[in-house]
Formats: sequence, C-alpha cells, structure tokens
Amino acid sequence: MDRLGLVGLPNSGKSALFNALTNGHALVAAHPFSTTDTEIGVAHLPDDRLRALAAMSHSRNVVPAAFEVVDIAGIQKSADRGGGLGPRFLAGAREVDAIAFVLRSFRDDAVGGETDPTAALQELELELVLADTASLESQLAKKRRAGQQEMALGAALQAAPAALEELAQGIPIYRSTLGADQREALRPLFLLTNKPVLAVVNIGEDELGGEEDYVEAVRDELGRTAELEVLAASIQLEAEAARLEEKEKRELLEGLGLGEGALIRVARAAYGILGRDTFLTTGEKESRAWTFPHGAKAPECAGVIHSDLQRGFIKADVISWKDLIEAGSFATARAHGKVRLEGKEYVVKDGDVLEIRFNV
Repeated sequence: MDRLGLVGLPNSGKSALFNALTNGHALVAAHPFSTTDTEIGVAHLPDDRLRALAAMSHSRNVVPAAFEVVDIAGIQKSADRGGGLGPRFLAGAREVDAIAFVLRSFRDDAVGGETDPTAALQELELELVLADTASLESQLAKKRRAGQQEMALGAALQAAPAALEELAQGIPIYRSTLGADQREALRPLFLLTNKPVLAVVNIGEDELGGEEDYVEAVRDELGRTAELEVLAASIQLEAEAARLEEKEKRELLEGLGLGEGALIRVARAAYGILGRDTFLTTGEKESRAWTFPHGAKAPECAGVIHSDLQRGFIKADVISWKDLIEAGSFATARAHGKVRLEGKEYVVKDGDVLEIRFNV
C-alpha cells in the first residue's frame, strides 16, 4: 500500500490532519514535539462512484480505495546532522512514497510556532535539501564500487553529480531542472526531495474565504508544475467534523460553505501525486475500488485483484461506471452494447468497471 508522509514544523497541525484522514488518535498538543514517534494509519478515499455501484448491486460489503498515512516525528533545524528528533524524522521520511507539507497560517497565542506558510516551507525544504546532500555525498563513495555490478545503481551514480549541483543551490530535486529519466535513475538512492509533493496550508476558521492568497503564495514558492499540489484546509475544524456521523458532518460543512470539505480534496490530491488511479468491481457480495498505477494495462490490473487473474488473463469486460449506473445492471448494459471486451493491451482508465475472464 502506498504511503503519504506528513511533514511539518512543531504545532503545524500535521497530527490533527493525520487523525482527520485516518480516524486515528495521534497526540495533539499545544507544545512542540508532541509527536516523537512515527504513527501510521489508513486513509480511505471517499468515492461517490463506488457508493452508487454498491447501491445498484445491493452489495453486502463496500471497500473503498486506501493509502497509508504516516505522521512523522516533528522536524527541527539540523535534522540532517542528528539534532534532537532528526534521526527519527529522517528514518520516517525515507520510508514514504510521497510527502505532504503541513504549513500553518492560523494564529493562536496559546500555540507557539511558525505562522507564515512560505517561511515554514522554506525551512522545511532547507532541512530536506541538507539531508539529501549529506546522504548523497555519503552514499556516493560507498556505492561507486557496487555501481559496476548493478545497472540501476550505475544509472543513479551517473545522475548523482547533477543532483548534487542542484542541491548545492538549495533546490529540492522535485523542482529542479533534472529530467524525468534522471529523477527515475536516482530512485535507488532514496532522496527525500525526489518524492512527489503536496502542500496543505492549515488555516484558521477566521481565515475561511481568504485562503487563496496563502495557496497562491505557497504555489509560487514551490514552483508551478503539474506535479506539485497546494490546498488549504481548516484542519482542526475538519478534524472535528470528521468525528461526526455522515449526515451531521455534511450539514456542518455545508453550513460553513465548505461543500464536501477539504479533507476529501486532500485525500484525492494525495492519491493523485502518488500516481494512482481506481478501477471498480461490483456485485451482490461486494463493491470495491482497486488501486492501480496510472497507465497500467488490463492484465496488471487483474493482478491487483489476485495474481492468478493476471497469470491466466484472457479478456476483460469493461464499462465506465457512469454507463453502468445508467444501464442499471451488467445484463442490461451488455444487451445495449455498452460493455466492451478488451484484451491484454488495453490501458485501464480511472473509473472503469471490470470483470476479468481468466483460465488457470
């Protein structure tokens, strides 16, 4: 399962965001470093398509798509040099697939900490760049000897000088001039700034309606590329809403003019930067959303369900979720020619509903 790591300065609200996304119980306190250990939970991706299919099929069980969320120990200056909680932070950050910066803008005299989102981002990026520089320099000497034996490692070592040059200028790899091939080659070196990035600006309830100014400032600081997502959320408010029953939560969020709420957008954005899409299966026993890498073909998606389905893949019956809902059943959809029979080269699309034909 993919992992999203929450990274922030003390009292940024990252533990509250973790709790809201995962229904977890990470400690939230008004003093720095209340998070001293890594917490891991599972966030489920809200999906109206899945709910509609489950209602159509009268499914007894509904399983949404999910990803792991990691509440990483609070970062502080000199984390790369082992100060304070540095080693715990770095260990937690290296084990995730993507990073979400939690950047505080709300002001509260009882809660200390940085309240300028762009200043917080600059500090976080600096610490990650310093950590990557130290890691890359130490790895190069050790791994040059192994580079002859491992092709992937050899490619990483070839890309390393260009990466070091960017890092020396204080530029994270995710917004550097390195090309996609170079960034892919660097993956075996597990650099923190070579991960996809999402930024969540934690606004106060009194800042609702004016959050776009913060979002634009952070977006300008990060650099305006398609890979980098920036969102705003009143995390404490939405964390409280997340504890309510679904109807009460919707009423509260709609009453505040927040629509479906920012947490759903955060979850979807996280799913997006992880490079994942969703296909669906549905029936009386179960309706389920399955996670697959963007651009995957039908046999690979079949393997997400079970390895036997990929090994014995013959064809896939495919229909868009919307066409299936309009038809009311697979039988009706087939009768009207809405279900396509696709082979091994079919690239599955987000929102496809699949039935796999296989023989093992």
